[in-house]
Amino acid sequence: MEHEFTDQIRQVLVSAFGEAWEDVYERSPLLQYLNIKTRSATRGAKARGSFANIYAVYVLVEDYLKNGLDKRKDYADYEGARFTDLFRRQRELPFGSRLQNHALNSRMNEEFKKYFPQVEYVPILRDLQTNRYWINENLLKVRTGKKTNNIAHAITEIVDRYVEAKRAAFKKFLETCERLKTVTAEGDSTVAGFISGLLAPNVDARIFEIVSYAILKFYYHEQTVYFGYTPDSVQEENLKLFKTGRTNANDGGIDFVMRPLGRFFQVTETLDVKKYFLDIDKIERFTVSFVIKSEETIDDLRQKLREGAERQYAIKAIVEKYMNCIEELINLDVLRQRFWEATTQGYLREILDEIVRQSRVEFNYDEEAE
Repeated sequence: MEHEFTDQIRQVLVSAFGEAWEDVYERSPLLQYLNIKTRSATRGAKARGSFANIYAVYVLVEDYLKNGLDKRKDYADYEGARFTDLFRRQRELPFGSRLQNHALNSRMNEEFKKYFPQVEYVPILRDLQTNRYWINENLLKVRTGKKTNNIAHAITEIVDRYVEAKRAAFKKFLETCERLKTVTAEGDSTVAGFISGLLAPNVDARIFEIVSYAILKFYYHEQTVYFGYTPDSVQEENLKLFKTGRTNANDGGIDFVMRPLGRFFQVTETLDVKKYFLDIDKIERFTVSFVIKSEETIDDLRQKLREGAERQYAIKAIVEKYMNCIEELINLDVLRQRFWEATTQGYLREILDEIVRQSRVEFNYDEEAE
């Protein structure tokens, strides 16, 4: 797999191994894995970073080097790194403050085996009783001819370059937002064009969720309903949309909640009917509105979901029960229309401010600046 960041990997390997760099790369599944995981490096803020699994490898290789084990032959006798130290170190790294323990415990190994099922080694070794961890040295030592090459330093440099590339991309995105905040009234079309450009199928899932939230928040802001426990207590209330947690967290939660109607919104980029119905089942088949990162029409999306439901559940009554739980489908075209309506109501700058604020939280940008 060749992508833009592959050239950075090549530079690191040439510097470390000279003319043998290509043989080292071809014989190293761990380097090839890093090449796969770093393909988003130069795709800007729209491309999702792969920090969890990469950092799981990085902190173990870093521990290996810190203890000088690359220059010794007794790694088999090393007591291993403590989980608490590795976990703390992961969270100290850029974009790592909210990482969980899953990558260290299993996910990195599982994904590695998915890409390289023929490789007999897994990268991360651990002792469940002592909670100690090791990087698999068999994957760090790469034979080329009669020479054994240790790729530990190359791995840390590759990851460091990847992190810097991602930091630069996020910084550029936020600097663009900040710059657009300062443009004059005559520049509103530029701001609108910038935000509209984030409503596209190739946009990173987290940024899409942030932009969707900002647009819908101010689209509903002017809409009112009447609520009260008794006829005398009925009052007019604006619809308010709330974000319920981190974007794209895969935590089983609902993405947005609307008060006072109690509407639930879930943001997705898939048409996998199992995921839709799983989300519905989580809230005991309460209705959900789905915001879908797709250019397909609402009718086509609904038809595809129905066909998927019919394949999964042969019983019409079950299919209808699930389909009736889909309160609304909101695709990219609907989002653009609602963005236009919100901007005509005078909320363009508020939408941009919300995108900037949510992006800072999601990408820990203020922490990075400090």
